[in-house]
Amino acid sequence: MSDILMPKATAVWLVDNTSLSFEQIADFCGLHPLEVRGIADGEVARDIRGADPIGNGQLTREELDKAQAKPEYRMKAQVSRHAELLKPQKKAPRYTPVSRRQDRPDAIAWFLRHHPEVTDAQISKLLGTTKATIEQVRARTHWNAANIKPVDPVTLGLVGQLELDALVKKAAEKKAKDDLKKGILPEDPTLRPAAEAGQFEPEVEEEEVDFRAKRGEIKAEDVFGKSTGYVDEEDED
Repeated sequence: MSDILMPKATAVWLVDNTSLSFEQIADFCGLHPLEVRGIADGEVARDIRGADPIGNGQLTREELDKAQAKPEYRMKAQVSRHAELLKPQKKAPRYTPVSRRQDRPDAIAWFLRHHPEVTDAQISKLLGTTKATIEQVRARTHWNAANIKPVDPVTLGLVGQLELDALVKKAAEKKAKDDLKKGILPEDPTLRPAAEAGQFEPEVEEEEVDFRAKRGEIKAEDVFGKSTGYVDEEDED
């Protein structure tokens, strides 16, 4: 028997519009007879709107009439034209042209150097390669290791820019969550250690120096240097 789309909604319609037994409806919809009885009593699926199995192509009128004439008959569902559309489509494996396959080790090397947060499984799925090849590139045991150089996979034409950005963003977010669970705080690139930034003394304005010199806190010559012996002509006069 084919799987019924919206089994409870179909059972609601059959209960309301046919003289089928609870067992016939339960068998056709893949439900328990007691569940169908609950639908008939208004205790189950009371807010569900009935779905016509004949209208959506899951049941023929001939099957329904035959089942209503013979209580022991079990209806056979038809393959709905909507069923194929609702089935999850399995994504086909990524195909890489033969002319581009020698470029994949370069793309792998690029990921290993610039985005170590991207997992081997993600690289394998994106580039259509194997984890063994990734490990060979990482360990430099690949047969062409001497000629492998990191190259952006977008430049190589292996993936699109949007697809690459989405993958890198997803990997970075996962790494950040894992680091937080481990108690590792994210680094702030705008902050530098004092040893690297260097220490500096704040500039002191001249008026502040004069004020502090009068109070005896500092000497003006300590800030502006000792006199060089130069005398202004106006002072001589």
